[in-house]
Amino acid sequence: MSRRTVLSLAGASLLAAGLPPSFSADAQSSIPSRGVNLPGWFDREDGLAPAQAVLEKLRRSGFETIRLPIDGNVVLSGAPALRRIEEGVAALVAAGFAVLADLHPSAGLHAALRNDPAAGSARVVEAWSALRSVIADLPADRVYPELLNEPPMARAAWLSLRDRLAETVRAACPHHIVIWGPAPDHGIWQLDGTPPLDDDRQIAAVHFYAPMAFTHQCQSWGASPLARIRGLPFPATRDMPIVAKRIAALRAAGDEEAALLVEEQLTTDWTEAAIGAEFEKAARWSAATRCPVMLNEFGVLDFCVDAASRIAWVRAVRRAAEARGIGWAYWELDQGFGFIESRTRTEGFDSTMLDALFGTGG
Repeated sequence: MSRRTVLSLAGASLLAAGLPPSFSADAQSSIPSRGVNLPGWFDREDGLAPAQAVLEKLRRSGFETIRLPIDGNVVLSGAPALRRIEEGVAALVAAGFAVLADLHPSAGLHAALRNDPAAGSARVVEAWSALRSVIADLPADRVYPELLNEPPMARAAWLSLRDRLAETVRAACPHHIVIWGPAPDHGIWQLDGTPPLDDDRQIAAVHFYAPMAFTHQCQSWGASPLARIRGLPFPATRDMPIVAKRIAALRAAGDEEAALLVEEQLTTDWTEAAIGAEFEKAARWSAATRCPVMLNEFGVLDFCVDAASRIAWVRAVRRAAEARGIGWAYWELDQGFGFIESRTRTEGFDSTMLDALFGTGG
C-alpha cells in the first residue's frame, strides 16, 4: 500500500472523528510564518533590491519570512541571473529570514501554461532544473523551494506537473521542504479533493483574498468590474445602509455587472467568523492529509478602501490562520497592497498595518 493511500485512509478517519490538526513538533515548527511577499526583485529583469536598512527594520518589526517571487524567464536567462538570485536569497538568510523561493511565472509563461500546457510545463521543468542548483547550496532549514505560483491548469494536469517538478527539485535538494499549492489559483477552497505529494517534507500553500469585492476595490489592471467598486467596508452585510447606497449608486450609473458582483459576494456576510470558517476547512484538510498548510498570499489594495476596514480584514485573516497553526505571508511590501512607501527607505512604514499583522488589539 502506498504512502498516499495510507494518508487517504487515515485522513478519512480523522475527518470522521472531527480531530484538529496534529503534527510532530518538528513539522509544526518548520512552517514559515510572519512573512511578507517581496515582488519586483527577481520576477523581472530590472528588479529592485531592498535596502539593507529596510530588511533590518522588517526583522525588528516582527517579520521572519520573505516570499520571493522569481520568474522562470529570469532563471533561464543565464548564469549571471542565477548568481544574482543566489546572492539575493543568501542576503535575506543572512538578515535572519526564512525564504520562499517562489517560481512565479511571467505573463508569457502563464499564457503558455494555459494555452499549451505541454510546452509551458517543459519550460517550468527547465527553469527548476536550473534553479535547483542555487537552492541546493542554500540552507535546507531556511530556504523553501515553491514549485509554481497559481498554476493556470486543470487539477489533473497540475498534479502531474507538480509531481514532476517535485522530483526535479528533489534530485538536488533532498532535505529542503517543498511548497506547492492547488490549481488554478492556490485558492484556500481548492485544497478540498487535492492530494498531497508523496513526500514527508512538504507544505501546501493557499491564497486568500475573499471577498474580492472588498479586497480588490478600485483594481487598476485588467478589464474587471472590481475597478468600478469603491467604498465598501469590512465587516459588512448586504442590508447595511452604506452597502445599499454603494449598490444603488452602481445601478444608477448603469453598472449592473458591478452591482451584481457585490450582491453575489454578500450572499455570505463579510465577517471575521466567515473568514474563520474558510480556514477551518483548510485545517481539516491538513489534519486529514497530515500535510501542513501555509497562507502565503493575502492582502487588501490600498487604492480606495478606508483604513479601518483594511486593518480589520487583515487582522481577521491573520488571526484565523494563526489560530489553526497555518503560517502566513502578507502580499506585499511596497506596491498596491503594501504597507511601506519604498523598499529603499525606512521611512513610511504603516504602523497600523504592522499592528494588524502582529498586534493583539481588536
